[in-house]
Amino acid sequence: MNNTKYYLAAIIAYATWGFFSLVLKPLAAYPSVDILFYRVFSCAILMLIIVALFKRQAVNETINTYKALPAYKKRKILLLNVGGSILLTINWFSFIYVLNHVSIKAASLAYLVCPILTTLLAWAILRERLSKPQWGAIGLSLASCLLLSYSNIIDMFYSIIIGLSYAAYLVSQRQNKGFDKFIVLTFHIVLSALILLLFYPRLGGPVPAEGEFYFYIEIIAVAFTIIPLFLNLFALKKLTSSTLGMLLNINPIIGFTLAGLLYRERISQVQIIAYSLIFVSVLVFNAHHLFSGKKQQAALGSQVN
Repeated sequence: MNNTKYYLAAIIAYATWGFFSLVLKPLAAYPSVDILFYRVFSCAILMLIIVALFKRQAVNETINTYKALPAYKKRKILLLNVGGSILLTINWFSFIYVLNHVSIKAASLAYLVCPILTTLLAWAILRERLSKPQWGAIGLSLASCLLLSYSNIIDMFYSIIIGLSYAAYLVSQRQNKGFDKFIVLTFHIVLSALILLLFYPRLGGPVPAEGEFYFYIEIIAVAFTIIPLFLNLFALKKLTSSTLGMLLNINPIIGFTLAGLLYRERISQVQIIAYSLIFVSVLVFNAHHLFSGKKQQAALGSQVN
């Protein structure tokens, strides 16, 4: 079966997140936790509006499908979706906490650790098979993470917390099948917004008055949250969690490139080596798809000739 469109969905999602700094930099003067709150609240409102206007039939179908399930499957689906919302909330909240109170390096390292954790969880829980070259790719990624975290074990500890929450989300949603993906995502984000609403009175700052803040928040909500997360769930329909986990490396690779070329941040030789290893690991892990595509094209060419 041709999975190219699912690969494309995942690549677009993770590449989009790689450019996240372009819309975060203009909001540098605002507390990170406020950006998180308004990002999620805005996503929840937008998605509820879209559902109310265009997805009523899908809601009814989702409810009917859920009602028709046996009791044990209902419990499983409820656990997967409530658990998915909680995992997303933990991921977003822990990322902001580490960014503000630990280090930017630790927050960035999390999305290099996440693909390794996702692949290992998918292998252990979902029994997803991995070839020897794919295990080699995981080894390359692990080596790059150890290079970047060398001499700072604390950074690695916090990175594992952030990475594990999103890895668990990816693995759990691989089993969340049979429902409209947009409705599923709406449930996750709305529940996440309700969870964050509990923390808002204590952690939220004064309500921003500048129009620029809300302009960028809406861009973040639509282009950097709703669309990538939807593409992510769409890709999970056919691709394994381990494959998506390794493709997630596209995100930090683009972020690293922007840091050096656009923001002129200092880049060490160790960082260049580490990110080069990550790039190679992504190619090695997905080589079977790249080469199978070429073989299919060659076969078609020979048939035509």
